Amino acid sequence: MVEGSVAASECSVYIAGSVPSGSGKSTIGRCIAGLTTPDRGNIYFGNYNLPALPRRGPAAREVRKALQMVFQDPSGSLNPRLRVCEIVGDPIKVHRLARGRAERLEMVAELLRTVGLDAPFLDRYPHELSGGQKQRVGVARALATNPELIVLDEPTSALDVSVRSKVIALLERLQETYGLAYLFISHDLSTVKYLSHRVAVLYLGQIVELAAAADLFDKPLHPYTQALRSAVPVPEPGRHRERIRLRGETGTPLVGRAGCPLVDRCPFALPRCRSETPVLRPVAPGHAVACHLHG
Repeated sequence: MVEGSVAASECSVYIAGSVPSGSGKSTIGRCIAGLTTPDRGNIYFGNYNLPALPRRGPAAREVRKALQMVFQDPSGSLNPRLRVCEIVGDPIKVHRLARGRAERLEMVAELLRTVGLDAPFLDRYPHELSGGQKQRVGVARALATNPELIVLDEPTSALDVSVRSKVIALLERLQETYGLAYLFISHDLSTVKYLSHRVAVLYLGQIVELAAAADLFDKPLHPYTQALRSAVPVPEPGRHRERIRLRGETGTPLVGRAGCPLVDRCPFALPRCRSETPVLRPVAPGHAVACHLHG
């Protein structure tokens, strides 16, 4: 279930959700990309309400061209029966962005060069590529339609650490070069801090804090955000952060249940936290939090 609205203007640079598995971050990304239909609510992209958009027609084609997605599993997101030139070239063919096969192959070759792959990769199959190369092909496919927004669903979590840093550097370079907007979904706080301009923190399907990345990491307000930040290692030998440990299990989202979703694990819970659901509200310019301890 997805409730509320997400406007494209809110994703003008990066938004990252840093949450554990099961909090709904991938579901949100898939709803935005049109791969999952929300039970209710609105998702606005430009002038379009995506859940109400017809599956076929000029409007649907326009949105699909402007909104692309890079998936978490680079192996599962590529058709093993197609060569790289076909995988990357299909969006160009579907949206009729090239005049004939020769021009399409030329565009594919340029896209591969953009993501750091040379001409010999054109005729390779996915099983002939490394994990990092597969993810670069996925990025090239997403770039093929010259999109406005790319949903990145944990694009580096399945990669080795050394490869991960190269893919992150590639994403940052592409954003600067093409002026792309990213919806970056991740549970890796160090990556979130490096890439994101604005960060939305989710817990059990609810946004508990929303702020500029610098504000959120310098002064997190929600107890869950504070616990997440305290778990990030300090990149300096001999220095350690004081860990904030949340006791108990994460649990499951319960629709219609009153109270704060973190109440059973929060060390600062108030009596009203069990009976009154906190609302996401601004507590400073550009900084909103859903917590009874603030506001």
